Amino acid sequence: MSRKKSKPLDAEFVMFDVFYEDGSRTSNRRVPSNLLGGLDGDEPARDAIIEQDRVIAEKSGKPSLAISSIVRSGKPMVEKTGKEKSGRKGG
Repeated sequence: MSRKKSKPLDAEFVMFDVFYEDGSRTSNRRVPSNLLGGLDGDEPARDAIIEQDRVIAEKSGKPSLAISSIVRSGKPMVEKTGKEKSGRKGG
């Protein structure tokens, strides 16, 4: 009989998909879970991702892009029409 792997009760990181104003997207950006929750919800994730982008831009020599929105990875995107999109190509 195989044993089921248990999930950690409190995940160390939460993954986010980041959408930029130029239409590009990055997936699975890690944000420490201890920054999230409370009255601000996921808003502190934006600040953490902006800081990550700043460090990446500094190392690459390219300017960082303006963030349009962030969404937890794996959550379906909801269009203004109220219909869900998978957030993946072809789906």
